[in-house]
Amino acid sequence: MSLILRRLLRCAKFRRGVLCAALAVFGVAWSLGSATADELKVQDIRIGVHPGSTRFVVELNDNVEPRVFGLPDPYRVVIDLPEVDFDLPEERIGDGAGLISKLRYGLFQPGTSRFVLDLSSPSRVTKQFMLKPAGGKPWRLVLDLTPTTRADFVVSMRPSAEDNPNPVTRVPVPAAPRQNEKPVVVVDAGHGGVDPGAIGVSGVYEKKIALDYAREIVQELKASGKYEVVMTRDRDIFLPLRERVRLSRAAGADLFLSLHANTHPKRRTRGFSVYTLSDRASDKEAAALAALENKSDVIGGVNLGDYSDDVQNILIDFAQAKTNELSVKFARDILVGEVKTSASLLTRPWRSAGFAVLKAPDVPSVLVELGYISNPQEERLLVTATHRQKLSRAIVQAVETYFETTQSAAL
Repeated sequence: MSLILRRLLRCAKFRRGVLCAALAVFGVAWSLGSATADELKVQDIRIGVHPGSTRFVVELNDNVEPRVFGLPDPYRVVIDLPEVDFDLPEERIGDGAGLISKLRYGLFQPGTSRFVLDLSSPSRVTKQFMLKPAGGKPWRLVLDLTPTTRADFVVSMRPSAEDNPNPVTRVPVPAAPRQNEKPVVVVDAGHGGVDPGAIGVSGVYEKKIALDYAREIVQELKASGKYEVVMTRDRDIFLPLRERVRLSRAAGADLFLSLHANTHPKRRTRGFSVYTLSDRASDKEAAALAALENKSDVIGGVNLGDYSDDVQNILIDFAQAKTNELSVKFARDILVGEVKTSASLLTRPWRSAGFAVLKAPDVPSVLVELGYISNPQEERLLVTATHRQKLSRAIVQAVETYFETTQSAAL
């Protein structure tokens, strides 16, 4: 693709990104109401199993007006609240009982916190009410679930237009591209908010490790003065996969790094790895990892049926081929070599599969698995500041080498 065409496409994407950001501002104002995170706290969560029903209770320090709806395939009940502080006595992510197989919670978008209840079978909310403080108990949101049919679930639990189950882009994009601009690097901390990602052997969340490393890498890149740097998220918040792709393109990214931490049933498995996009996975493990990572939107309670397939519609075959070539160059030829002196490598550290977050057709993109938090030794290593700085510097050095070689080749 010619440089002129690339610039024109980027400008168009930038304008669309500004519109999305403007919509996000209105969305925030609409969803916040009078409550703020400083005022509203979730103090505890309980699940009660009764004959023929399951009760879900949320204890809060104030009254709320929740939005509750269901999503099929898989069956989920979604509860949206104004933005809250989850001030719980202990983490409850993953807990389930009765009709609720698992639960998750976190910040879904600015102004909105979300619970997602995975259901063991189609179930409808038959009762929903708030209990006032009494008997030493605070405000309580109560939902009673009872089994139902798929047909009834789809009709009775359908989200309304006001429920807005899918967030718009919430991250501001940089200024429009300039002549002689610095390369734009987008750093994506995987998962976030209501989507914790993988959970390590000690209970550490993948979303936290990803954000810690993203911040370290961004700091190093900015300190060099050579790049415009954009983070897809800079706090613990959910961001759908396609919005990450959209943000990368709107920013006019020259390189996209998505950071993650891996798990494996065999605890001895460890090592750094990097993945690029391909229609056919390089191996079964890469295919399984892509399938797991691509479930992020389902985990976050996103209604996938509302998405137009805009990424697929804009694919340009020859542009995608060139983009993949550059992605592989960075991953296989540069990044693996830079990291091998700073971290242990997985066997065959460069692999490929159909990761949704890597599908920008004109942005070289890689998914980095920093290590395995299912391995006790590697999990302990990944959370140390010393290793984080060392590994982040190696990744930044790979970025510098990539742009030096690609810019030289373009001259």
